[in-house]
Amino acid sequence: MKSMLGLLLAREAAARERVEVLRKEAARAVAALEAGEDELDRRVIACEELVEALTASAVENIAVAEAGGGRVAVPAPVSAPVAGAVVPFWREDLAVSVLSEDYQRIVRVLQDRPGGEAMRAEDIAAALGLDASVPAKVEGVRSKAKRLGERGWLLQEPSGMFSARRVV
Repeated sequence: MKSMLGLLLAREAAARERVEVLRKEAARAVAALEAGEDELDRRVIACEELVEALTASAVENIAVAEAGGGRVAVPAPVSAPVAGAVVPFWREDLAVSVLSEDYQRIVRVLQDRPGGEAMRAEDIAAALGLDASVPAKVEGVRSKAKRLGERGWLLQEPSGMFSARRVV
């Protein structure tokens, strides 16, 4: 029969090995997260650069056309939000109406909250009339609320709750 100390030492060694494996997995997850964040940053910058370049090009075309006496047809800017569109960073001159309908509804739910109390994603989903017992529905709301928080439309607390940052 093995001694009690021998059994405890064997369990300790197994726990030590398990912790080491988990540490390596956590390091891989952190590296993957950083790579994903870098990719996201590059794509956001690329979109911003493209919009800036297209705007400059349109202004240049208009100036050339007016100088030459001709008219160039320039498409009117889109004033209505487009489903699946990128959430712009909040600025003083932007109204909630620039957001797509889903994002507007989330902001309005939080703005209408008495006392500006923060809400969990599950509670926001329920307030939107979604079935909060369905994880996919809640995660959809959570990802949208996080995106709004990252762009300055909402305040995300460390607890994972969301509140209206400001009245817009």
